[in-house]
This record gives sequence, structure tokens and C-alpha cells, in this order.
Amino acid sequence: MIVIFLDNIKDFLLKLEKRVMDDIFYEFREINKEDDISSTLKIEIIFHFLGKIESSLILYETKMSVKKPSSSNIDEEVIQEIQNIFDKVNSSIRLVKGKIREIFLSYSL
Repeated sequence: MIVIFLDNIKDFLLKLEKRVMDDIFYEFREINKEDDISSTLKIEIIFHFLGKIESSLILYETKMSVKKPSSSNIDEEVIQEIQNIFDKVNSSIRLVKGKIREIFLSYSL
């Protein structure tokens, strides 16, 4: 089992050629700060895809942070914008909401 975390999205995009399927999985995670009383929320979007090097299956990960007003539901807009970026790299890539990390780790054990 190998998990490779990439610090920025550009490095993540460069590794896409190693993927074994066209699905890029994503999940949202809200970052709460108890002392922050502003009307904006900080959200992390975590991206994963499965790749293969020789006979090893590898999980590549990265994350990006976005801010949104606490009263809005802009998740779909953000994902559509990110999908447009991936389309420029390779139009066969699909963003799929899900937690592939847990499945991958349980399969690898």
C-alpha cells in the first residue's frame, strides 16, 4: 500500500498520466475554528485517484482550500469550475464525489 500526498494541485495534475481509471474522487471537509466568528467558512476539497507503478497500486492525494459564505451552497459551482480545469488537461476525467481513501486502505490490508 502506497499513499502519495502532493502538496499542490499542479503536481497532482502532472501525476494524472499514472491513473488507472478516469475517475478522480473528491470530498469536502469543513475547517472549523472555534474563535472565528466571521460569516465565511473555510472548506478543504480533497482529491484522490488510483495509479499504478509496476505491480503496486498507489493512491495519489492532494487538497485545496476555498472560502465560502456560511449561508451559501456553492459546492456544486466549485466542483464544476474544477471539472472545467480537468477538462483542459484531459476531457475523459470525471470528478466523482466519494471517499476512495478508506476503500483503498481496507482493500490494501
